[in-house]
Amino acid sequence: MTQNIPHYETRNAICEYGRSLLEDDLTTGTGGNLSARLDEDHIAISPSGVPYEEIAPPDVPVVRTDGTVVEGEIDPSTELPMHLEVYEQRPDVGGVVHTHSPYATTFASLGEAIPASHYLLAFTGTEVPVAEYETHATQDLGDAAVEALGDSYNATLLRNHGVLTADDSLEDAYTVALMVEYCARIHHQARAIGDPEILPDEEIDRLRGKLDSYGQ
Repeated sequence: MTQNIPHYETRNAICEYGRSLLEDDLTTGTGGNLSARLDEDHIAISPSGVPYEEIAPPDVPVVRTDGTVVEGEIDPSTELPMHLEVYEQRPDVGGVVHTHSPYATTFASLGEAIPASHYLLAFTGTEVPVAEYETHATQDLGDAAVEALGDSYNATLLRNHGVLTADDSLEDAYTVALMVEYCARIHHQARAIGDPEILPDEEIDRLRGKLDSYGQ
């Protein structure tokens, strides 16, 4: 069975991480989406509008970088333009995760970057910046997300929408999504009590290399 499904392992990983989005409270319903680079010309991305519990590897579309679907019978996520723009502008990226995680999305709705009040924010950069608001499922949203990510960040808040993370692999991008939500929650709680101390950029830059082996 698996031998007859092109890119089975990656498409199966998208299924598994999709279910994890719900288990880890990073989204609700069919919200959010995930993708992984397959080669220079193709990505795999979660399908549109299908409950994560029901997605099987053959359902995960394989898409050319020009947007043409080459595998899968279900339409790709409506956020395909945003994913493709990230891969186009960031050749270092191998996986992209888009969530609606509640604490981080709260800051997205405030239009407020998440600063480094916890050292684990080093997974993303010196902060989680905020992209300008654009309508969901548009090329404009992809352009805004890529502009906010630049070359320095692995995550951005999508204003009044959610979170986008991008890293070397789907697994790494998912870890970044978890860390963004954790740091957003800590920062929210700390602000409710007092004035959080923010780590200097130099310390975050130093920590980024040390966190490469986190969890290994």
